Amino acid sequence: MPTPRFLTLDDVAETLNVSWSQAYALVRRKELIAIQIGGRGQWRVEVDELERFIQQKYAEARAGSVPPEPAAEAGAPAEASEQRA
Repeated sequence: MPTPRFLTLDDVAETLNVSWSQAYALVRRKELIAIQIGGRGQWRVEVDELERFIQQKYAEARAGSVPPEPAAEAGAPAEASEQRA
C-alpha cells in the first residue's frame, strides 16, 4: 500500500503530540497549511507540508526566534527591573 499523501488533523496532532484543537489552531493561524475537503471541517495536511512545518520550527529554535512561553512572558518585566536595580 502506498504512503498516504494527506493526513487528517487527528494524524497531525498525534505526530506533533498535541491536541486536535492545537493542530487546528496552527491551521487557523496559517502556520501549518491545510486544505478543507467538503463543508464540514474535513481538513487535510500534506505529509510534505507537515515535514516543512517541523523543519521550520527546528530552524526557528536554532536561530533563537522561538517566542517565550506565556508564563515566561509574565516574569519578563520583573527580570528586567531586577537588572536595572
